Amino acid sequence: MDIKLAVLIDGDNIPSAYVKEMMEEIAKYGNPTIKRIYGDWTKPHLSKWKNMLLENAITPIQQYGYTTGKNATDSAMIIDAMDILYSEKVDGFCLVSSDSDFTRLATRLREAGMKVYGIGEKKTPNPFIVACDKFIYIEILKSESEESASPSSAKSVVTKSKYDNITSKDIKLIAATIDDVADDDGWAFLGDVGGLLQKKQPNFDSRNYGFQKLTPLINSIPAFEIERREDSKGHKKLIFVKMKEDGSKGKKR
Repeated sequence: MDIKLAVLIDGDNIPSAYVKEMMEEIAKYGNPTIKRIYGDWTKPHLSKWKNMLLENAITPIQQYGYTTGKNATDSAMIIDAMDILYSEKVDGFCLVSSDSDFTRLATRLREAGMKVYGIGEKKTPNPFIVACDKFIYIEILKSESEESASPSSAKSVVTKSKYDNITSKDIKLIAATIDDVADDDGWAFLGDVGGLLQKKQPNFDSRNYGFQKLTPLINSIPAFEIERREDSKGHKKLIFVKMKEDGSKGKKR
């Protein structure tokens, strides 16, 4: 059963262009039963949001800026989040912002046992990213939307050329994670690897490197090898991964 999510959007810090893709992404993790966006709707820069709110059933929350230089929107969003937490109507939160001011909120919600997903731009400060269970860059959703409109052949070419950016640091993180959950023969169940990677680095996402899933990402790195096994019933294919004997070779950058 899907967990119930409260989606709280900082209208001052998130572009409106890909709200549809953003809501589709959120739906992967739970049922967004509460959807609110905060901002001063008298300001011209929020006008682009207005046409999209009805289409996506997002409730606008008006918050006037009382004092120059102070972000009243943040305070309103934080107060609402705590009210929702104590109402016990949801199982988790999706905080949509690139603002580090929500770091303590994310931490507090997780302390209360809530699942916390973050969505923001790549400029989002790291403290907010690591305070979430999972953090998704909105730029990924933009790229997916643009590529989906391209012919499949062109999309394949773009993916290969645009995302060849797996660094040695990334490979070391993956290798260490494999080692953490591997059996005596060095094999690790890929599902366990993915889960631990997410805990270690909440913004780790195969889509950052141009791959829809973790399996093709791992398969693209010469340092690793993949083995597909049948489950005990002989039906489902289970994927395992390990470091190659010459795993030090073939690392990128």
